[in-house]
Amino acid sequence: MSKTHIYCVPGLAANGKIFEHIKLPKEKYKLHLIKWLIPKSIDESIEHYAQRMTESITEDNFVLMGVSFGGIMVQEMSKIVQPKKVIIISSVKSRKELPRRLKLTKLIKAYKLFPANSITTIENFMSYSFGKMTKKRIEQYQMYLSVRNPIYLNWAIYNVLHWKQDDVLQNIYHIHGTEDNVFPFKHIKNCISIKGGSHIMIINKAKKISKIINGILEE
Repeated sequence: MSKTHIYCVPGLAANGKIFEHIKLPKEKYKLHLIKWLIPKSIDESIEHYAQRMTESITEDNFVLMGVSFGGIMVQEMSKIVQPKKVIIISSVKSRKELPRRLKLTKLIKAYKLFPANSITTIENFMSYSFGKMTKKRIEQYQMYLSVRNPIYLNWAIYNVLHWKQDDVLQNIYHIHGTEDNVFPFKHIKNCISIKGGSHIMIINKAKKISKIINGILEE
């Protein structure tokens, strides 16, 4: 039996280690970690960037999976390639699911307050724009935040806020925590909910998420 290949994209500024606790039957599935690329320029379109990300896909029988901004990215990639399924975790399916806080951040261009040459840019931006995400949770997630290139950071933050997706794509499976303070659960429609799951539940609720992913793949 041929394996299903799962191509995984981590969250904004994060590395592939966030998937290290996701466990699936090895005889059926193989996880591939796709690293963030450095944008050609701050003006590179998300569509062009997604095209470059798809160059890492070498198998035909595959699924795309992304966390947070990685969930946005795999949806953009799915417009270019033909995955069997797209699984997003702690993410959004359209800009309609973005919270008012982030829409305001975009409107007043507050993201420009945090120059990307600062090593703390992403933590400062998360604290400002994501509000209730506690310092403890940010510190817990910090060890996974290793992509510090200033062009990438500016580009990624801009594209979270300016994503133009209005309609939900087909074949999207959305796993979301009820205590997600980055993309609040009250704004999320048609998802598989995890009670008490925070924005970083890929780390601390990996066993439950693995079980859900396995169920989705078995459908």
